[in-house]
Amino acid sequence: MTKKSGIEKFLNFIEKAGNALPHPATLFFLFALLIVLLSGVVSFFEISVIHPGDGSVIQPVNLLSREGIDLILTKMVTNFTSFAPLGTVLVALLGIGVAEGSGLIGVVLRMIVLSSPPRLLTFVIVSAGVLSNTASEVGYVLLVPLAAIIFQSAGRSPLAGLAAAFAGVSGGYSANLLLGTIDPLLAGLSEEAARIIDPDYEVNPACNYYFMAVSTFLIAVLGTLVTERIVEPILGKSDLQTSDSEKINNLTPDEKKGLKYALATLVVLTALLLISIVPENGLLRGADGSLLKSPFLNGIVALVFLSAAVLGIAYGIGAGTIKSDSDVMKGMSKSMETLGSYIVLVFFAAQFVAYFNWTNLGLISAVKGAEGLKTVISAFGIENKVMMAMLVMVPFILLSAVINLVMGSASAKWAIMAPVFIPMLMLVGYSPEFTQLAYRIGDSVTNIISPMMSYFALIVAFIQRYQSQAGIGTVISIMLPYSIVFLIGWILFLFAWILLELPIGPGVSLFYGQV
Repeated sequence: MTKKSGIEKFLNFIEKAGNALPHPATLFFLFALLIVLLSGVVSFFEISVIHPGDGSVIQPVNLLSREGIDLILTKMVTNFTSFAPLGTVLVALLGIGVAEGSGLIGVVLRMIVLSSPPRLLTFVIVSAGVLSNTASEVGYVLLVPLAAIIFQSAGRSPLAGLAAAFAGVSGGYSANLLLGTIDPLLAGLSEEAARIIDPDYEVNPACNYYFMAVSTFLIAVLGTLVTERIVEPILGKSDLQTSDSEKINNLTPDEKKGLKYALATLVVLTALLLISIVPENGLLRGADGSLLKSPFLNGIVALVFLSAAVLGIAYGIGAGTIKSDSDVMKGMSKSMETLGSYIVLVFFAAQFVAYFNWTNLGLISAVKGAEGLKTVISAFGIENKVMMAMLVMVPFILLSAVINLVMGSASAKWAIMAPVFIPMLMLVGYSPEFTQLAYRIGDSVTNIISPMMSYFALIVAFIQRYQSQAGIGTVISIMLPYSIVFLIGWILFLFAWILLELPIGPGVSLFYGQV
C-alpha cells in the first residue's frame, strides 16, 4: 500500500470535512435557529453598543420574546418574497435561458474557439471560459470537454486544454466583460447587509464591473502562462488519436444564418442603447442627466433579461431552433428548472438575514468587530486608508479562499459572511462594493481546487476519459498552479487598483461615503 503524502492527507481531510457539512439550506436553518437563541442570550446579558452614526444606544432584540415570535411567524412569507437576490436572479436567468435554449451561447463558444489562430489557442480558450460565466453551466458542460478535444486535435495534451478551460470557467468565475447571474445575486446580498448600517443603501449589480472587466484579460493572460509554461510541459504532448465522434464540427449554414440574425439584432440594440445613454437628455439617463441613479444602472437586470432574450430569439429564428413562442417559453422554463434547490436555499437564507437584522446582532457585531479592527490597524501605525485597505483586504481574501474549500456555493457563503463583514468594514471606511469585490477574488481562485465546487465531479469524469485512474487528487494537482498564480496575481492587481484609487464600478468608490 502506497503511503500518502502530506498534501494528499490534507486534501482528503478537506474533502471529508466538506462532505460532512449539511446541505446549504440546512446550514441556513441552523444559523437562523442559532440567531434566535443568541438573541435571547445577548439580551439577557444586556450587551449594547453606541451607533457610530447618530450616537444612539443599540440594544439586542430578543426573538424568544412574545414580540419576537410574532415577528418570526408573521414575516416569514415577506422575508422570502422581498429577499433582494431572489427576483434579480430569476429575471436575469429567464433571458439567459432563451439565449441558451436557442443554441446561441453554445454556437458563439464554438465559433470563438474554432476561429482562433494556433498561437493564440490557449489564450482564446481561457478567455472563452471566463466569458462563459455569463451563462453559468454552459462553460463546464460544453467548453471544458470541447477544449480537451481541440488540444488533442492540435497534437497537444487534452488534459492541458481541459485545464485551461476549467481555469477560465471556474478560476476566473468573477471576471467577465458581461454581467452574469452572479452579479445581481451577490449585489442583492450585499445590499441587505449594507442596510444594517445605512437603511437606504443601494448596491447596483454592475458595482464591480470596471475591476472585473479588466480582470478578464488578467485571468486570460495568467491562465495562458500557467498552461504553457507549467502545466503543459509536465503533461507532455498527446499521443492519442481523435475519433470522428470527438471531432468539432464547423458551423452549419443554419447556425451561420442564426449568428447573422443575432449580430444584426446586436447592432440595433447597441445603437438604441447608445442613443439612450450618450446624450445628456437620453431616456436612460437620470433626471439630472447623469448615469448615476439612472434607469440604465438601476435597470441593469432588466436590460440583461431583454438583451439576452431578444438576441436568443433572433438567433433561433435564423437558425430554425425557434419556430414559435412555445420554444421561447421552453427555454425560459428550462432555466427555471435548475433553480429548485436555489429557491429552497433562498427561503432559509432570507429568514437568517431577517433575524440577523431584527436582533441588531449584525450591527452589534459590526461595531465590536470594527473596534477590534481599528485596534489592530493602529498597532501597525498605518493611517493612510489606501495602505490600510491592503492590510485589511488580503486576510479577508485569504479567508474567503479557505472557506470556499469546504463550502462551494458562492451565494451561500456570501449570505453568511456579508452581514458580518460588510457592516464591519463600512465602519472602518470601506464600501460594501469593495468588500464584495475582495470576497469574489477569494471565492474564485480556489474554485478549481475545491472538491465542494458543484461541477468538480464532472471535471473528474472528463479527465477520466483520457486518464482512467484519475481522481480528485489528479484534478487538484493539475489545477493547483492556476489557483496559486491567480491568487497572487489578482491580489497584486488589486493593490495597483487601490494605489490608483480607481472606481471599481460605475460611480462606485473603494471607500464608504465617496463617489
